[in-house]
Amino acid sequence: MAEFISKGRKARKSYGFDDVAMVPGDLTFDVDEVDVSWTLGKHKFEIPILAAAMDGVVNVNFAVEFSKRGGIAVLNLDGVCSRLNDPQEAYDRISKASKEEMTSVIQSVYKEPIKEELVEKCVSEIKEKGGFCVVSSVPQNAERFAKICESTGADIFVVQSTVTTPVHVSKRYKPLNFEKFCKSIKIPVIIGNCVTYKTTLELMEVGADGILVGIGPGAACTTRQVLGIGVPQITATGDAAAARDFYFKKTGKYVPIITDGGMSTGGDIAKAFAAGADSVMVGSAFAKTKESPLPGNHWGMATSSENLPRGTLIQVGPVCTLDEILFGPAWLDDGTQNLVGALKLSMASVGAKDLKQMQLTELIIAPSIKTEGKIQQRQQHVGMGK
Repeated sequence: MAEFISKGRKARKSYGFDDVAMVPGDLTFDVDEVDVSWTLGKHKFEIPILAAAMDGVVNVNFAVEFSKRGGIAVLNLDGVCSRLNDPQEAYDRISKASKEEMTSVIQSVYKEPIKEELVEKCVSEIKEKGGFCVVSSVPQNAERFAKICESTGADIFVVQSTVTTPVHVSKRYKPLNFEKFCKSIKIPVIIGNCVTYKTTLELMEVGADGILVGIGPGAACTTRQVLGIGVPQITATGDAAAARDFYFKKTGKYVPIITDGGMSTGGDIAKAFAAGADSVMVGSAFAKTKESPLPGNHWGMATSSENLPRGTLIQVGPVCTLDEILFGPAWLDDGTQNLVGALKLSMASVGAKDLKQMQLTELIIAPSIKTEGKIQQRQQHVGMGK
């Protein structure tokens, strides 16, 4: 319900992960009997998690390792891998740079032009190593990369920008025609990012096979601070899911909703599904794994910055393995490890045997859910990480 914020001006309340809680179900399941698989097009995945297209998270080797565990890792075709013959050399330069040198080093890396032969090389390497290949591009480069990737064996193509609409107006350049693009490519196309019912529905109508939901919630994204735009993820996911359900009833085509960003714990991920998501995209959690490109320095790559295109680095915490993040055992008590196990236990506790049932979970507005009665946790730093 909207409320007046000034004379004649109303604003709708919206909610993020910390504002809500899931209500336990009337029945519970054995956690081993919970199914967290999901599908996109003809593809079925054992875990409903995508590793974000961040240079500090996904390279060729990480994409292969992640897909072998049943998920999707999205390779950023506008990043380091398509600019340099030896991306590791760039990672080494970044890791050795001082705080004062960091900006200039990153700028020098991203001044290198994108090379189409390296795009083809990356896709080929992922497929040759047995990985499921998902690649990402900004709209400006989508047509340039799509045919290369499709012919080389890519499985899914992602077109991603900070704010995506089906119609973009510009006199300086020719915008991407999403409807034409989706018809021209034979592999599934995921489009994002958006946060409203109307835009989600319109992107489905132009041919999207999956929708990324989220503007500015990522750990390193500055969109909300710099531009002042965005919608908290529970509300954004719920609105997008409503559009998905309407579109399915209208056409018979089910287009998965992928909540992108804002999730730092297993509890956040579970709430995303309760809000209506079919899958989630996570970035910084995987930047601290040994399998990521910069594990020894605990770096994660930001997706946007006020000064650097997809280049700002952040420190993300202690190094652990990809298996520990996904499946445990957890050696931190803050919910940032064993994400799949946490999701399964949440589902079992609310009585959801699969993700479709999880979308029906009762949610309540509960801003004190993390702080109620937690005096000893605060005093002893329990559940707050190390």
